[in-house]
Amino acid sequence: MRKIGLIFTNISGEMIKLSASIVVYKHKPLELSKLIQEFCQISAFEVKLFVVDNSPFQSDFSAVDSTGKLEYIFAGSNLGYGKAHNIAIQRSLQDSQYHLVLNPDIEFNAEALVKLIQYLDSHPNVGLIMPKITYPDGETQYLCKQLPGPSDLIFRRFVPGFLKGIMEKRMNQYELKHRDYNQIMQVANLSGCFMLMRCDALKYTGLFDEGFFMYLEDTDLSRRINQQYQTIYYPEVSIVHHYQKGSYKNPKLLWYHINSAIRYFNKWGWFFDPGRKTINQVMP
Repeated sequence: MRKIGLIFTNISGEMIKLSASIVVYKHKPLELSKLIQEFCQISAFEVKLFVVDNSPFQSDFSAVDSTGKLEYIFAGSNLGYGKAHNIAIQRSLQDSQYHLVLNPDIEFNAEALVKLIQYLDSHPNVGLIMPKITYPDGETQYLCKQLPGPSDLIFRRFVPGFLKGIMEKRMNQYELKHRDYNQIMQVANLSGCFMLMRCDALKYTGLFDEGFFMYLEDTDLSRRINQQYQTIYYPEVSIVHHYQKGSYKNPKLLWYHINSAIRYFNKWGWFFDPGRKTINQVMP
């Protein structure tokens, strides 16, 4: 990647093409205006943003984008997280070198994205990268994880607070809290709130598994990319995530979470999963 002024090009002299997708559900356009404008006004790359709307009724997002780089897609029904993102990714694969999956509750700046793409461009064996992610108060979110076993998800979600101390050591290991979150590291399970991916990797490994309506589709995709490419946590830049923990508050979301966990373990193995054991030993 070459830098010409504030523009980045590939070896053929063409501008790097970056696409991104946000899936919304009953979000008001003004709620996303800052995020949309931050992305669409990036000038270092040729950018395209897809907003895929799973809401029952259409919204008008034109007022929050003056650049013409936003494409609004009304799904017509609630397709789920991965299936909705796949609509945008499929439209991006032919032209874009990189695709960014974004949650609506993310804050970032263009400089962070430039540094992430510079790293990807200089490391062609990396298929997925995630920056350091913090809460609005600056506290680190521990979103690098081992590949989960059934007990990890059960204890993390259902064990009462007064018993969590018993499982604290295992939960800390699962969330890699024993690792240095200020160092670049290879991690097989990265969060779906901000996934910057190489489009060639997606062409090779496939997109989100649409059998997951919500939750664990990011773990599944991260794992599949990791089988062929490096999946990297890159803390030299950080973004803010207004983490909602919806399934802890909403019974319907909890139901989605349980169903996704069942699908994940049916797919990869419940108690016999050689790949999980190997990867978690290599990336302890």
